[in-house]
Amino acid sequence: MPRVLYTLRHAGAMSVAAGRVPRPRSLRPCSSTGTQARVQRSCTPYGLCVVAVLLIVDGALAGSLADLAKPHEGRSRRATSSHRVGADGKYDPAGELDPNSNWDNKNVAPGATKVLMDERGPGVITHMWMTFLAPAPHPWAKKGSADHQEMLLRITYDGDERPGVEAPVGDFFANAFGRRREVISEAVVVEDGDSYNCYWHMPFRKSVRVEIVNQSAKSISLLYYNIDWIKKTSLPAETPYFYAQYRQEYPVKKGRDYLILETKGKGHYVGTVLSVRTRSPSWFGEGDEKIYIDGEKKASIWGTGTEDYFLSAWGLKTTSTPYFGTPYFDQWGIVGGHTSAYRWHVHDPIVFGKGIKVTIEHYGWTAPDETPNYKSHSWNEREDDYSSVAFWYQTGRPTFAARAPHARLRKLPSLDRIFRAAAAGTKLTRGAGPASVQRLLGYPEGQILYKPPEPEGAWVEVPFEVRKKRPCRLLLNMTRSYDFGKYRATLNGVRIGGVMDFYNKTTDNWEYHLLDFWPDPGKYTLRLECVGSNRLSTGCWLGIESVRLRERRPRVAKWGHDSDKDWRKKPVLYR
Repeated sequence: MPRVLYTLRHAGAMSVAAGRVPRPRSLRPCSSTGTQARVQRSCTPYGLCVVAVLLIVDGALAGSLADLAKPHEGRSRRATSSHRVGADGKYDPAGELDPNSNWDNKNVAPGATKVLMDERGPGVITHMWMTFLAPAPHPWAKKGSADHQEMLLRITYDGDERPGVEAPVGDFFANAFGRRREVISEAVVVEDGDSYNCYWHMPFRKSVRVEIVNQSAKSISLLYYNIDWIKKTSLPAETPYFYAQYRQEYPVKKGRDYLILETKGKGHYVGTVLSVRTRSPSWFGEGDEKIYIDGEKKASIWGTGTEDYFLSAWGLKTTSTPYFGTPYFDQWGIVGGHTSAYRWHVHDPIVFGKGIKVTIEHYGWTAPDETPNYKSHSWNEREDDYSSVAFWYQTGRPTFAARAPHARLRKLPSLDRIFRAAAAGTKLTRGAGPASVQRLLGYPEGQILYKPPEPEGAWVEVPFEVRKKRPCRLLLNMTRSYDFGKYRATLNGVRIGGVMDFYNKTTDNWEYHLLDFWPDPGKYTLRLECVGSNRLSTGCWLGIESVRLRERRPRVAKWGHDSDKDWRKKPVLYR
């Protein structure tokens, strides 16, 4: 196969897998010699960095294309949500496909199980695709729908009592926390955050059953699906089964590495989805992966940091590549931050003959008020919320004891005492301009949309009451939008935090963290005063969902470093 050298006109404009993409229009061909990928950098007169990347098409990455020129044994089949009718013309899941209907989706009631596929083997599932409505209210689901964390995917082989695949639909497709995010990888593709594709091959001998359990209080609305598979005459005796298992610890156990997988048998480990909700400030991901092979007491595969395992460096950020990515990353170093990452071992499977144990440490930076000596450093055992999906192939049955808990237990516990702005409605204390309750972004009770005519004299106040003195973090749950202004916060007249710019090109939700403190019992008033607008904003409006007091870890209270400090004199926000 030819080797092609492309010059990328703008550094960092795109990320590609060698040999897997057509030539983009932003690339221009150059001549090339040599057998290894080279990166050449130079600067244009305009300061743009030019990167030349040699894409080697031959080798392992071209293998799948080369395989298409070989004979394939078997017969292709599909399990689908396409509408079927019986002899009476009514819907019948075992009936004939209806060419006169476009009603190809199915609703799944709360507590119900929908069987997507139930077939006899031998065979191999080669691709799964599904889609359904998002949780927000919709004209076809006015009360909203289940989110993908509340849907449990189960795949059972050969009539086994225990499913070989058991994970929330979202987490299986590298979409955690019930949030929809785009994933573009070789094994999983979630285009635009709503079309869920999986390319893991799943062999079975006697039978396979694919089902989704709706563990939500709301229906799964407009579920469409196609499952492509190949009917085989036989499978080689040593063909392994595909397994995937969800697990969680809210929070992780002290003194013990987080367990992702532990099983006896022969096989190879092929992927991880790891999701973390932080309960402490600062960077959580200094912990190393530690993988024990064939019963060894000391891990022979030992990493250098969480982001390093996920093939990034110096932290994580939102990205998606063929073999690793971080689909969801909201904010760096906050209390209550969310990070979800995937790593596929497609070309580097971790092989084991007798068993494997996959773990990761939960160490990182933390705030000084969580340490006994009031000093911040990089190697602290943290107490964050972890969940994971392990992906592996294995001959025979796994011995992993983990099972996915019910959706009620998979939902992250709230850390907040919430004071919703919409509770005041139009009576919200404010300066010049109207205010109204607005429903958007999935806010349970909506937000207050405040529309001052100009920055001068624009302000709002949200009162709240503290009943017990304990350590917490004060933050605002806000909306950002194209016509919003810049505001500054005070608490009982004391300025806290810096200027907050609520402008954003699109409308979204964002948290603004203001203060770590031990508030005395009593009444408080959070005031936001407009100080202008971003030059790109078309207004100085404001959207506020709530003021929140977020709990800190118990060890903050245990050490009590700041318990007697007066936050009014020196407001502190740990990062």
